Parts: sequence; structure tokens; C-alpha cells
Amino acid sequence: MSARNSQANKAAARERLRVERERQAKKDKVRRQLVVIGSTVAVIAAAGGVAYGVMQANKPTHWESVSSKKNVTAPKNTEGENGTTVVIGKPAAKKTLELYEDSRCPVCATFEQAAGETVKKDIDAGKYKIKYIGATFIDGEKSINGEGSKNALSALGAALNVSPEAFMEYKAALYSTKFHPAETDDKFSKDSYLLEVADSVAALKSNSEFKKNVEDGTFDGWAMKMSDAFDDSGVGATPTLKMDGKKIVAAGSKNAPMTVEQFNAAIDKALKG
Repeated sequence: MSARNSQANKAAARERLRVERERQAKKDKVRRQLVVIGSTVAVIAAAGGVAYGVMQANKPTHWESVSSKKNVTAPKNTEGENGTTVVIGKPAAKKTLELYEDSRCPVCATFEQAAGETVKKDIDAGKYKIKYIGATFIDGEKSINGEGSKNALSALGAALNVSPEAFMEYKAALYSTKFHPAETDDKFSKDSYLLEVADSVAALKSNSEFKKNVEDGTFDGWAMKMSDAFDDSGVGATPTLKMDGKKIVAAGSKNAPMTVEQFNAAIDKALKG
């Protein structure tokens, strides 16, 4: 082999080596760029995930959102600002019994099961009117929590939208031994259960408008305004009964009457006063 050919071959080999090195260098550079991009995307994604999680955690709940609304849809058969005045009975009745209740309250259920029918008869007879003030504080009890009080109050609004009579019958059904759950059982948070209870009330069974209002939460905002009215009343427990601004209690007690006899005696005394 001539020296010239040997030099040419060596030069060609060096050129091939240079080209291969450049190709490998470009390949390595692309790989490093992809790693950096991937790492950056991962960091951004992680940051985005954290930010989204924080945003979701700080996002108001449905009930907080409807509670903040200034104007709400109130049921028919209501009065006052946001429809939070619910008075049922004959206009000619001179006295008004104020009834403060929370739908999840077990003592309210005991009262309604004992005296509810008597209250209804008195209202129908024009003995007095009833002013209903609904509470939702049990939902916020640390050891209980839930949404049942609020959801049931909204459903009561849907019943009131049908008629005052439907409201009273539905309220009685919710407190009945058949349907009222234990205080720690948040059954009323489920629309399906509230509709099951409603099937026991003739005016509400197969009532498509009532069903839609319950499922759509039409009166959720109203329920929160009603709950605010309870909070502003100064009443701290349920059930609480008042007439002419004075609490109605069982004789010799500071608590609401829990039997028909106790209730009749307390009401007669309040009506005379």
C-alpha cells in the first residue's frame, strides 16, 4: 500500500469518527433536553396538582354557596324577606304558636309523635296559628355532621310550595317512628329517602313538581335563610315552643311538653296569658 493511500484511509477513518461523534453528541443533547423537559413537565404537573387540590379544598361547598346568595327562591305560602316567615292556620286565630325544630332532632321527633296530631287539630279548629322556624345546627355538630337537616328543610320547602297542609303532613311523616332516623344517621341527606317519605303523603306522592324541586334543590337557598332566621332568634335548642314571646314548657320543667296532657295544659295556660 502506498503512503498516499494509507494517509487517505486514515483521513477517511478520522472523518467517519468525527461524524459519528457529532451524531452521538447530538443524540445525547436531545436526550438531555427531553429529560429536562420531562422533569419540568413533572414539576409543573405536580405544582398544578397541588394548586388544584388547594383550590378544591378552599372551594365553597354547595350549601355555603347557596347560603351566600342575597336573593333566593322561596316556596309559595311564605311571607317576609326571602320567605322565611311561615305561618299556617286560620287568619282569624288571635294567637300564634312559634315552633322551633331541627328535622334531625330526636326530641323534636318525640314531641311530634306525641303532640303533633293535637297541634294539627288545634290549628284546624282556629285555636291558634303556628309559626314554623326550621334549624340545621345538628348538621354542624362535631360528633355528628352531615347535610340531612339542611336537605330535609329544603324538602319541607318543596312541600310547602304544594300547600300548607302538605307541609304539615310531610313534617309529621319525617318525624314519624317509621321514617325518622337516629340522630347520627344522616338519611335525610339523600333525596331518594326524602322522596320515599313523601310517598306516604297523598299530595306529594307522584307529584312531579315536588320531586323536581327536591332533586334540583330549588329551595336550598331558602332553607339556609330559614336556618339563619333560627340562629338570629336566640333560641338555643329544639324543640322550643313560644307564644307571646314566652317559652311554653311542661309544668314544673324548663323543657317543652312531651305528652298530650302536658302540651294541652301548657297551651291552655299560654292562651289565657
